[in-house]
Amino acid sequence: MAAGCRAVSVSVLRRALTVSPPRNAPRAAGRRRGQQRQQQQCQHQLYQLYQPPAAPRLQPRCAPLCPQDSLGCGLRTCYRYLNQTSRSFAAVIQALDGELRHAVCIFYLVLRALDTVEDDMSIPLDVKVPMLHEFHSHLYQPDWKYTESKEKDRQVLEDFPTISMEFRNLSKVYQDVISDICHKMGVGMAEFLEKKVDSQHEWDKYCHYVAGLVGIGLSRLFSASELEDSIVGQDTDLANSMGLFLQKTNIIRDYLEDQLEGREFWPREVWSRYAKKLSDLAKPENIDVAVQCLNELITNALHHVPDVLTYLSRLKNQSVFNFCAIPQVMAIATLAACYNNQQVFRGVVKIRKGQAVTLMMDATNIQAVKAIMYQYVEEIYQKIPSTDPSSNKTQQVIASIRALSLPSSPMASRHHYSPIYLSCAMLLAALSWQYLSTLSKATEEYVQDN
Repeated sequence: MAAGCRAVSVSVLRRALTVSPPRNAPRAAGRRRGQQRQQQQCQHQLYQLYQPPAAPRLQPRCAPLCPQDSLGCGLRTCYRYLNQTSRSFAAVIQALDGELRHAVCIFYLVLRALDTVEDDMSIPLDVKVPMLHEFHSHLYQPDWKYTESKEKDRQVLEDFPTISMEFRNLSKVYQDVISDICHKMGVGMAEFLEKKVDSQHEWDKYCHYVAGLVGIGLSRLFSASELEDSIVGQDTDLANSMGLFLQKTNIIRDYLEDQLEGREFWPREVWSRYAKKLSDLAKPENIDVAVQCLNELITNALHHVPDVLTYLSRLKNQSVFNFCAIPQVMAIATLAACYNNQQVFRGVVKIRKGQAVTLMMDATNIQAVKAIMYQYVEEIYQKIPSTDPSSNKTQQVIASIRALSLPSSPMASRHHYSPIYLSCAMLLAALSWQYLSTLSKATEEYVQDN
């Protein structure tokens, strides 16, 4: 950790997928404006259809829609905050079935409020640490709110009474999960406020606090809803790995962005073998050792893939499967793009929009996900340099993933679904394109501004 630099928690709740525009994007301004108008019209039509759509299911029958008009004032406000704070999570959360949808929405907003406290540099440490430790208790205090935050998402703190009211309206089984995870995450965030991520063990611990606990909490909510078997919520090791795989992927990919913003999340135990300071890896003269360090961390992250596949194989509800599987296949595609790639230290490594939409359409059952995992670990395998210090470890972990993911008939199971299912998948993909387009534009504007 750089001297005087505080470790700021950037949880899986805040990080987003980065995608690039299609390679054949038109350059002429007139054509681009025309296509944007057509895209906006199409997006508007899709938005009218999506309030949100029912996700296709592994079980029979379709999930009921969740029109905003059918919600009470408090829940409508919560879903508005959800859309304002994370478009990506809003889309997948609102596609969940039944009462689970509301429980996950409130879970997200509670953790976002906690994360906002942690990220607010204007709050003195002697105030922030007790706030993080006690935050879960505010869920049962109807009038508690915090109005002094300077963060962009401060509305979830300023109107916390609305969120806590809807929390208390949930079934007790959901309340217990959300309160417990909020408590544990607050304690973990406080621990890492001024603590460096030194060892690989501490890297796992940090990722557990900001992402693994999210996976554990979600899994317990899935089981509490009875949409999934109890084992899904009970096996915390697998649920933790789901979060760690996503968080490590984000941390690896976002090396340069975090450096520019004064954050450091790569474990010193690893990078210190390649440079005196983590920031030195971005220097052109260090690019060879920087890539070796990158490859070692990617190899570390790949060790979570077997757990991811085991976890997904247990899911039986289609909306839950989509919710869990899509981020995981995005993560493996991102790691494949980052592996042995000098661009990680020079800019942003992006997944193309078309590639992202294809992944979303394909990741609808376990055999398809195994095929995707197999495809991208093979891509990594083909790029392993013989001189890379981690090459043997990388080959070994890829061999273990191959053994679990090699399908007898890749993607074949997709063809057994009904036309209605495929139509739902196409609609989901189109809506995903809308989100990715917005995110890509925001990313481009950010790069231009900086």
